[in-house]
Amino acid sequence: MGHAQQHSEHYTYADYLAGPEDVRYELIDGVAYAMAPAPTRIHQRVVGELFRQVANALQGKPCQSFVAPFDVRLPRAGEADEAVDTVVQPDVLVVCDPAKVDERGVRGAPDWVAEVLSPATAGHDQITKLAAYEQAGVPEYWLLHPTDRVLTVYRLEAGRYGRPEIREMQGAVPIGVLADVTIDFALFPE
Repeated sequence: MGHAQQHSEHYTYADYLAGPEDVRYELIDGVAYAMAPAPTRIHQRVVGELFRQVANALQGKPCQSFVAPFDVRLPRAGEADEAVDTVVQPDVLVVCDPAKVDERGVRGAPDWVAEVLSPATAGHDQITKLAAYEQAGVPEYWLLHPTDRVLTVYRLEAGRYGRPEIREMQGAVPIGVLADVTIDFALFPE
């Protein structure tokens, strides 16, 4: 992932919906980024464990968790869906406002987003998507590096991501924006 298509066109959600179903990509600021081939086994296991823990912790609560592929449309203002030019598929996300969830996915900033890094996606997730999530107002963004077992947490402060918290993926780590949701890294695959 992270390789921009070699076109000078500005793409929107309408273009995204009209595209071929067998090709996966994301849009960021109207630029189409091809998705990487199927993730590795360790990537999938980390995503699965993260989703399982979050979904279990949210059971019976108003917030909902989702796992990729699941479209998140990030409008800049009140533009119609078809005009939105940023559509991403985070690995795991949580939305606490049910009005943001529809049959197509999510419209608006999720409350929490997590991306599991891999060699093919690391730069895209750490640079391009970080900027898109900050601009959209995602309150908390986690980057998990399964090989190095490092967690990087960005939290929105006054509309900007402050200095990230960087820690080892070990022990129990609370998700700051989700009350009573803690991730136990002891349960993650090595």
